[in-house]
Amino acid sequence: MPIQEIFLWSVGLNSKINLTKHMNNIQKQSLPKDWLEGLKENFSTELTSGFIVFLLALPLSLGIAQASGIPPIMGAITAIIGGVIASFFTGSKLAIKGPAAGLIVIVSGAVSEMGGGVEGWKMAAGIMVVAGLIQILFGVVKLGKYVDFFPLSAIHGMLAAIGLIIIAKQIPVLLSDNPILFKGESPFELFYDIPEFILNLDPRATFIGVVCLIIMFGWRMIKHKIISKIPAPLIVLLFAVPAATYMNFSASEPEYSLVKVGSLIDNLAINANFMGINHTGVFIKYLIMFALVGSLESLLTVKAIDLLDPYKRKSNPNQDLIAIGIGNTLTAILGGYPMISEVARSSANVKNGAKTRWANFFHGTFLLIFLLAAYHILEMIPNAALAAMLIYVGFNLAHPKEFIHMFKVGKDQLAMFLTTIIVTLAEDLLVGIAAGILLKFVFHLLRGVNFRDLFKASVETKQHGDNYIVSVNSSGLFSNFLGFKKYIEAIPNGKNITVEFLDTVKLIDHSFIDDLYRFQYDYELEGGTLTIEGLDKLTPISQHKLAVHKKVIR
Repeated sequence: MPIQEIFLWSVGLNSKINLTKHMNNIQKQSLPKDWLEGLKENFSTELTSGFIVFLLALPLSLGIAQASGIPPIMGAITAIIGGVIASFFTGSKLAIKGPAAGLIVIVSGAVSEMGGGVEGWKMAAGIMVVAGLIQILFGVVKLGKYVDFFPLSAIHGMLAAIGLIIIAKQIPVLLSDNPILFKGESPFELFYDIPEFILNLDPRATFIGVVCLIIMFGWRMIKHKIISKIPAPLIVLLFAVPAATYMNFSASEPEYSLVKVGSLIDNLAINANFMGINHTGVFIKYLIMFALVGSLESLLTVKAIDLLDPYKRKSNPNQDLIAIGIGNTLTAILGGYPMISEVARSSANVKNGAKTRWANFFHGTFLLIFLLAAYHILEMIPNAALAAMLIYVGFNLAHPKEFIHMFKVGKDQLAMFLTTIIVTLAEDLLVGIAAGILLKFVFHLLRGVNFRDLFKASVETKQHGDNYIVSVNSSGLFSNFLGFKKYIEAIPNGKNITVEFLDTVKLIDHSFIDDLYRFQYDYELEGGTLTIEGLDKLTPISQHKLAVHKKVIR
């Protein structure tokens, strides 16, 4: 597997993207200008990409917010602020800011545990305001680098669990069941009750939902040069809205069958309520999850989009955290859904030729114009159509290929992946991630890693002119990579680095190897060379390039 594809998988993008070809097409051109000069230079490409991303973002923003238990328009408000305001603070030129399905579980959990309904939503928004301020602080004190602490198996287990929860919650919506049937049910209960949901389905709404689901899953199979560029969610709307209108949903179907949006102007108010602080334990739990998971997803997206950037520009992750924090603080005051740098819309942005921050700005501007001028059209969308889009998103997060990939990397990685999923489904995201990380520590200790090596890397650097030798004396682990990284980051660009693993090394884990390859890729983009020696002294536990390597005593 090429190194670029490994990175794309590690942050959740489809590795089928031909990154090398995409980069080589433009790598010799000069860098696009920024700010007003960039707008003048690239106006047509940014406007076009921004419009296409707007078409993708509009229905998803509504559906994501609604699935979280807050008014659908709040998702659109998030995307507007993410485009129109956060664009001016962002550390990434190509990342699209807006609501993401990965936070549905956290938002819906916060709303529910704060009492549900309008008050639950507003108190959850109060937590988000504080979380946004913390994200700004994260960026100011430069904590972006700590994204490397979290092991890939736990991250992907978290995302897969989110995907399964989204699917579980949206199946009864796809079938247009009465919300009373599934209110307050856990993910396991929702899956268990699928037969009951099927028995109580609404035939006409289900027909629309199933056709929309077929469109979402089948659209990628279309290979036509022009048609394939049309976002699948737009095709869903072009079918669902006329179908619901023809069947006279507004008069013949229950109220919960159609999206309720309302006027943007009427919904602009200070909705954040900070009384949730009285529920101290719940407040702190969701404060940590909003700040931690939102920041983590954003930073991973920024890394992924940098790999797709044909101009090989490196984003400033700390500045991007500041942008996300500013956007989230403003959004949450209005009661909006938390934003991140969203991976699917960002990759679509790159694919459609965007070059600067202005594409994100235009995507937000188009959303603003549409909500001001045509919000009545949105209230003709069946909820079953939005559920189909979200089930597709959930399926991609929990794609069977993720399970297969983890198995190929190693049975231990699959065990951590599954543990994170199961504990997240049974408890919550924070406990799930902690369980995955704890299991990884247990595996390391059982394989003979010294306890002191879990967090401290033993490294020595020697210099001979432009040649640097970085000797690693201890096990290389996800939890001590940051300590190792500070040594190689201290070496100037354009040098020749040899990273050698000495005979004292007992283990190199999956995340450490991935992070090292990523650093190698970045360093060589800047004109230097980085050679890795000593891995062949260790035995990989599988044939995968990112497999754990351990010392075998014969």
